[in-house]
Amino acid sequence: MCGIAGIVDTKRDAPIDRQLVERMNEVQHHRGPDEGGVFMDPGVGLAHRRLSIIDVSMGRQPLFNEDESVVVVYNGEIYNFPELTSELMALGHRFATHTDTEVIVHAWEEWGVESVKRFRGMFAFAVWDRRSKSLFLARDRLGIKPLYYALLDDGMLLFASELKSLLLHPRLPRRLEPRAVEAYLALGYVPEPHTIFQGVSKLEPGHTLLVERGRSFPAPRQYWDVDFDHHVDGSEEEIAAELIDRLREAVKIRMVAEVPLGAFLSGGVDSSAVVAMMAGVEPDKRVQTCSIAFDDPRFNEAEFARQVAERYRTDHYVEKVAPERIPSLTELAGLYDEPFADSSAIPTYRLCELARKKVTVALSGDGGDENLSGYRRHRWHAYEERARRLLPHFLRRPVFGMLAALYPKMDWGPKALRAKSTFQALAKSSLEAYLHTVSFIPEHLRRRIYSGSFRRELQGYDAIEVFRNHDRNAPHDDPLKQIEYIDLKTYLPGDILTKVDRASMAHALEVRVPILDHELVEWMAGIPTHLKLKGREGKYIFKKALEPYLPHDIMYRPKMGFAVPMAKWFRDELRNELKARVLGSRMAESGIFEMRILEGMIDDHLRGRSDHATALWTLLMFDAFLENIGAGEASGTVH
Repeated sequence: MCGIAGIVDTKRDAPIDRQLVERMNEVQHHRGPDEGGVFMDPGVGLAHRRLSIIDVSMGRQPLFNEDESVVVVYNGEIYNFPELTSELMALGHRFATHTDTEVIVHAWEEWGVESVKRFRGMFAFAVWDRRSKSLFLARDRLGIKPLYYALLDDGMLLFASELKSLLLHPRLPRRLEPRAVEAYLALGYVPEPHTIFQGVSKLEPGHTLLVERGRSFPAPRQYWDVDFDHHVDGSEEEIAAELIDRLREAVKIRMVAEVPLGAFLSGGVDSSAVVAMMAGVEPDKRVQTCSIAFDDPRFNEAEFARQVAERYRTDHYVEKVAPERIPSLTELAGLYDEPFADSSAIPTYRLCELARKKVTVALSGDGGDENLSGYRRHRWHAYEERARRLLPHFLRRPVFGMLAALYPKMDWGPKALRAKSTFQALAKSSLEAYLHTVSFIPEHLRRRIYSGSFRRELQGYDAIEVFRNHDRNAPHDDPLKQIEYIDLKTYLPGDILTKVDRASMAHALEVRVPILDHELVEWMAGIPTHLKLKGREGKYIFKKALEPYLPHDIMYRPKMGFAVPMAKWFRDELRNELKARVLGSRMAESGIFEMRILEGMIDDHLRGRSDHATALWTLLMFDAFLENIGAGEASGTVH
């Protein structure tokens, strides 16, 4: 993959600091170690780091059109570029390379802001048009590739693939955004379009930003959204067959590369399906697959990955992850720039490290659960919705609220005895309940750990607003469609895709995600929900379609997820670091937390009275973030 960065003066043709642009580029060297390039013009500085994948010898960036009036820096892959190249050549455009990058400049000449709708793939790019003195920023529909930007008080617009690049600018403020802190502690990530810093934004998936010099700064414009209103017709067998055909085509177009290519293989349904399709596309060529293993059998899927590897005779590589092999928390936090609490970032980092030893491009199975109601929480949400609809909210809230207050918290007991969380969910509205289900630190605990001054700083803001913002456009005729839409807008780009992008780019590995092909996503949105969740079986139609391709045990075993044994690590290997970080000076001086409450949480967890593993990891990673940005600069910045 690649990294892009730039500075554009939105008011005048003032000179841009070339050395600063080069530093912004170099700090993203890991994203593109093969080549680097810079373009300077009056009031403009664009930069690019390249990981060579297609037209290795000729695809250098920044790249121009024929008369050099249009220049682009680009991160991603446009899979339909051969068809677009032919169309644009027929319209009179001349191509100097065989890259997908060059398609962007000619498409801009031909179709302007509408050009982005023609691209099928994953991308984040910046086009500078010297004639109109305009900058066009665009991000792909699902948010596979990242794009940060900030407008400074003097009219300078900064953008980059990673936040660390923007933070090099001496005039960029580093004030923490209180609402982003609240959202992070609830969700485990900072959701788009916000970042942890005031005045810095992420361009949302499916959005563009057209900035014309001398004009007022515009709002981003949405060019795509997933449509759940259409319906896929046909029998169960016909829909299953079409699903396989569409998946195979999405995999096939992602197998074009001039460098070694392979796949992640976790042993779950989605990655196994991708490997099965890859083997079918090129039956005479052995697919290279990579997976990781854990000592703890509750988290170890290596045996299932081995079954798929043997069935399709892949060249399979496995590596075991142990606590002593995880990256330091400071290193892990540095990859993400913002606080990021998904602990599966650890095995993902090691998986990418392993894969890069064998390949430069890897296909992954990400996106299947969000599209096809594959998470256990989708099933539980459907059950709870049936119960919620039996009683109006004004009755449910006091009744189940009282039961939740009276029922003891039994985190360490059998699942059948952990009813407190269910009662809490039933007392809430549908959207509030779903946030409660996915929260890393639930609302009642967040309110306890906040200092009085930080609560005042929030001014009543609650992370539920993240979901409400997207719920305005969500489908409401079916509760599963509603939360699938919410997941596609929040969890998928904010957590899953962010995790994979940073972990893979840390090792200069390109990851492609065929299940998130936007045409496939659009089609799957129309599959009836009773074929996505049938009884207790999530991804029902997907599994039925794959029965000829994968062993029964792979598809119909309990979902394990890509997790790590965090609760155990906190009681053993990470015990001392947990105390030192969460109860340390950085957390205290941030002014955000009631330290005595944090101390109590750690004590309860270590003594086995409560399972606070997820909440404590979230706090641990927040401290690692504070360490990365500098404790002195972070102190008091939310006040």
